[in-house]
Amino acid sequence: MVNVTFKQNPVTLLGKEVTVGDKAPDFTVLSNDLKPVTLNDSKGKIRLISVVPSIDTGVCSEQTRKFSQEATSLGDDVEVLTISVDLPFAQARWGATEGVSNVQTLSDHRDLSFGEAYGVVMKELRLLARSIFVVDKDDTVTYVEYVTEGTDHPDYDKAIAAVNELTK
Repeated sequence: MVNVTFKQNPVTLLGKEVTVGDKAPDFTVLSNDLKPVTLNDSKGKIRLISVVPSIDTGVCSEQTRKFSQEATSLGDDVEVLTISVDLPFAQARWGATEGVSNVQTLSDHRDLSFGEAYGVVMKELRLLARSIFVVDKDDTVTYVEYVTEGTDHPDYDKAIAAVNELTK
């Protein structure tokens, strides 16, 4: 079990911890236009899934911008998904304000489907714990990072390297 804190306070993660080698659990989240999106919608692509507590905060915004910048060099076989419990309208507004369009922002606010499937729901806050998952074209998890302090940045370089390994 992963131990995570948020602002130095311990939180309880709900759901099953995902590890390297696992079959990526399916989920249903909402796109900015309120359409359901599942893991299967990007089948056959490499997925970099960036999970943030709230896109409107400093570290989360920076994390999403960073992966957006990297997305341009990762190639057409890679989908970059950012998932939070923010409302789809807030995610769309953030993307328009920030000029970020090459990352798909997805909302897990409705039923925490992604959060529970990947073990990232912070029970005390009803937010998702900062984490990164890389899923290959065959839906196998090849990289996982549960960031142990929710206000810290993930290891961007390791996540990008994990994606690049799959594009060779």
